[in-house]
Amino acid sequence: MESSVSSPADTSSTDTSSTDTPVSTGLTSLSCAIPSLTAPSEGNWGLSFQQDGQLPTGNATIESLKKYDAYYAKDTDEKVIFLTFDAGYENGNTPAILDALKKHQVKATFFVVGTYIESEPELIQRMTDEGHTVGNHTWHHPDMSKIASLDTFRKELEDVETAYKNVTGKEMTKYYRPPQGKYSESNLQMAKELGYKSFFWSLAYVDWYQDQQPSKEEAFEKLLNRIHPGALVLLHSTSATNAQILDELLTRWEEMGYQILPLQDLVKS
Repeated sequence: MESSVSSPADTSSTDTSSTDTPVSTGLTSLSCAIPSLTAPSEGNWGLSFQQDGQLPTGNATIESLKKYDAYYAKDTDEKVIFLTFDAGYENGNTPAILDALKKHQVKATFFVVGTYIESEPELIQRMTDEGHTVGNHTWHHPDMSKIASLDTFRKELEDVETAYKNVTGKEMTKYYRPPQGKYSESNLQMAKELGYKSFFWSLAYVDWYQDQQPSKEEAFEKLLNRIHPGALVLLHSTSATNAQILDELLTRWEEMGYQILPLQDLVKS
């Protein structure tokens, strides 16, 4: 998912759209624009970029999200990045992404839906074996902001936990990313009550349309210019562009002086 993105042709400094990961149940990608707000009680996660290389303004502040154990970036001048991927289905691009991560000794977090675990147990096992974190992107990828029942909310997450344990024999790390970037304060509170940390993002780009994949140049324009200290980056593992550029992207971030850390380092900071 991505809401820190504008359309590929947009060159403005304000970026407030929210994105959706298509899943194997037949959902299609969505892009929903909303006004830039300071701290709405619910809506689509969105960002406003005032200056390249600087922390963008989110719908909520880093500080206001803390009471829900939720994050969108780290407030720091230190050149660190936290890399995450959303995985709603598999189309053959994840192995190349994992290869690049392994080459650079980078540990990422993959937020997966339940059907992905069912259909791709070998990739889930590889992610786990290679030291990546597998996070929870719900079972059905619904608009969770419309779910008021704690029992319904819990089931969306616990079914994914069960599937992950059946594949790996391990308990799932309780990291949650709201599908489509849609959330409410009550959702974040429910996630916290269930022991989850919730993660939005501070940098993403339009990489999810399979028939409109960005060029390498378009990808680098956003991912290099808008990278910033403490960035929580969201990419889609379904993107052929991401699979093709990740090795070079990691190299270029490293050449810019950035260290790519696991989400655990953000949580404990």
